[in-house]
Amino acid sequence: MTVADGSVRPSGRDVRRGVGLGELARACTRESVLAPIALALIAVHIVDDNFLQPQPGMSAGDHLVSGLVPLAVILLSASVYGRLRTGSRAAIAIFLGAFGITVGAEALYYTLKVGPSGDDYSGFVALGAGVVLVCVGAATLWKSRRRDDNLWWRYVRRLLLAAGIVLAGWMLVLPFFLSYGFTHVTRAVVPAARLGVPYQQVSFTTSDGLTLQGWYVPSKNRAAVIAFPGRAGPQKHARMLVRHGYGVLLFDRRGEGESDGEPNAYGWALDKDIAAAAAFLQHRPDVDRSRIGGIGLSVGGEMMLQAAAESNDLKAVVSEGAGSRSVREVIEKKAWLDVPTYAVLTAGTALFSNQAPPPNLRDLVGRIAPRSVFFIYSTHGVDGEEKQLNPKYYAAAGEPKQSWEILEASHTGGIVARPKEYERRVIGFFDRALLGRS
Repeated sequence: MTVADGSVRPSGRDVRRGVGLGELARACTRESVLAPIALALIAVHIVDDNFLQPQPGMSAGDHLVSGLVPLAVILLSASVYGRLRTGSRAAIAIFLGAFGITVGAEALYYTLKVGPSGDDYSGFVALGAGVVLVCVGAATLWKSRRRDDNLWWRYVRRLLLAAGIVLAGWMLVLPFFLSYGFTHVTRAVVPAARLGVPYQQVSFTTSDGLTLQGWYVPSKNRAAVIAFPGRAGPQKHARMLVRHGYGVLLFDRRGEGESDGEPNAYGWALDKDIAAAAAFLQHRPDVDRSRIGGIGLSVGGEMMLQAAAESNDLKAVVSEGAGSRSVREVIEKKAWLDVPTYAVLTAGTALFSNQAPPPNLRDLVGRIAPRSVFFIYSTHGVDGEEKQLNPKYYAAAGEPKQSWEILEASHTGGIVARPKEYERRVIGFFDRALLGRS
């Protein structure tokens, strides 16, 4: 029970469970001190990350939702913690402790990749505080466990409770924590350039003021293609295009490598990056502005479709491995058992990225026509998701359009599974759409 000073004291029921009065009083007193302090330390990192030291190109005003909502939850939990029952205190301590570990893991990742900087130091404090909270919550549960009931029912009850916790954690809690990682962690370093030809270091600015860094191989046929996303995955595709005289632009998407901004694994807002890349190519003296295309892989394919639907700058796009990027596409493929998990992922991504989810791709692709679109997908890519969604995207698109299912390819692995056929099909597509060749 809770007394006037807010501290927790054992009830007579606690004594009946075999826990000594003095021992439990000391344990609860430690808990009532440790938990609020640990919560406060996690809150300090939230303030530091969102308002004091935001990523390059970002400001405190860009983080009102991602900063104020978690901060309000943590501070409210700390203020009422001592007045809650044992089970509620343990649940709060374990959940927010796991959250502290999650936000602190970001600091650990970037420290291992490029060394500590900025808010990484407060991130380490949050990581330690999270570990303390989880231990406090576990100890609280252990000390308050019931031992005055029937032995058989006791273990059945505990087994059912454990199964329910694991199921809820897997379907709801884990996706929420993953959404934090998806909006805070990405490739930290620029990969080695293996383009096979000389290239230029370039930069350009998005409509929301972020500076993006990349490489550009000048065009020899007055046409250029954006290979997306990043400077790692599309290098094979870039070499293929360069062999046929196309200019190729590869760049770090927002929040990645040397580019400003914050990452988003689902690609929300990356259509602005593609639009800025297309504007950059339009001002190149070696490029005819009517001969700009794009090839996108996985999330890059999804964002290439959206960018082409929103603007006429891209005259032809290849989308390989496009899938779902929010719960909207999951509903589209009628995967009802996945809806709760993806609903949490979508809500968490919206919270931590300060953005609303993008439209359903099926509603967008019809706007690309009369410009050309080519859908490539694998039978087994991303748990069969590509095979379920790409035929729907193809059906919704207008002419001219193409579709190719590669049975044996891995996700975005068409160029590896069938290199010669892949080159013939993709180059043929761009030759027809951008160069007017038959």
